[in-house]
Amino acid sequence: MSGHWIADRMHKIDASGIRKVFDLAAKMQNPINLSIGQPHFDTPENVKGALYKAIEAGKNVYSQTQGIAPLLAELQKHITADLGHADRQVFATSGTSGGLLLALLVLVNPGDEVILFDPSFVMYKHLINLCGGVPVPVSTYPTFALPIDKVAAAITPKTKAIIVNSPANPTGYVATSTELKQLATLAKDRNVALLSDEIYRVFCYDHPFETPARWNEQTIVIDGFSKSHSMTGLRLGFAHGPADVIQQMIKLQQFTFVCAPQPVQWAGVEAWHTDISSRVADYKAKRDYCVKELSKDYEISGAQGAFYIFPKAPWGTGSEFVAEAIKNELLIIPGNVFSPIDTHFRISFATDDRTLERGLEVLKRIARK
Repeated sequence: MSGHWIADRMHKIDASGIRKVFDLAAKMQNPINLSIGQPHFDTPENVKGALYKAIEAGKNVYSQTQGIAPLLAELQKHITADLGHADRQVFATSGTSGGLLLALLVLVNPGDEVILFDPSFVMYKHLINLCGGVPVPVSTYPTFALPIDKVAAAITPKTKAIIVNSPANPTGYVATSTELKQLATLAKDRNVALLSDEIYRVFCYDHPFETPARWNEQTIVIDGFSKSHSMTGLRLGFAHGPADVIQQMIKLQQFTFVCAPQPVQWAGVEAWHTDISSRVADYKAKRDYCVKELSKDYEISGAQGAFYIFPKAPWGTGSEFVAEAIKNELLIIPGNVFSPIDTHFRISFATDDRTLERGLEVLKRIARK
């Protein structure tokens, strides 16, 4: 048997609970799918056109590890104008996930602690474990606001980094300027690296997006095109931060991902100039509709951004409630996929209006059981 070959680190990673829901979906006749964390729009036509053109032009070989010059120039110009940090450098990553992995591998030694907010994106704790680090969850229940005092109390001599994600998956919570300023200042004062995952940056519905990098020049930002331009399968992200950290991330990318896919980087140049405001407006309308329809039967916090709502199950555990939804052909994700606490569930409203209507009808019906 080959089982004894498996490295110990793999036993700290469980198969994603989301994948289990997808496997279940494959067996269903006509599922109402509100589980998928990606836009339901296709990639914009002009962005696809730029991708085809790059492929036709033979741009199918490696690019420089840090990315193609035209993309880096566009990103750097924007970041410098926005933040004005003399030492801030950007490079292209193979998806946002690639950027997160590189950042954590560069920062985290075995035994180092990394603070994350609970509930959080499933990948964070697994990547921290992979690096030999120790995930330290700080609860944000019940409102999902950032509890700065709890973060300060969780910092120990072993704390190396804090990961913040606003707008957040799974809660849709958008941190306030005050929270981000306090978090950024705390990280700076305590000499802890701050990692800001900004992949849902464009999806802020109630007030403008803010980055903690505004108040902490050492913040490492992970961003990308996957959610904003519906390019999840094309794997194009970018990271920016202090040059000494970014240089180490680029060095590691050279020996892991090599580079982001070159044709997709050319598509990224086009995407950067593509207006997606109509898509954002569509998702804001969907968010408003979900909150209006569900508020009578569900306790809802967060939901100011991204394309998720994270309601509290009106009866039973989150898992029991999701099992009932699945019996009714509705696919949603139990909250215990994102958290040790099993009280909530995640719905994604990144779908067409008819599917969303059908899903919300089921949710209203089973809430009143």
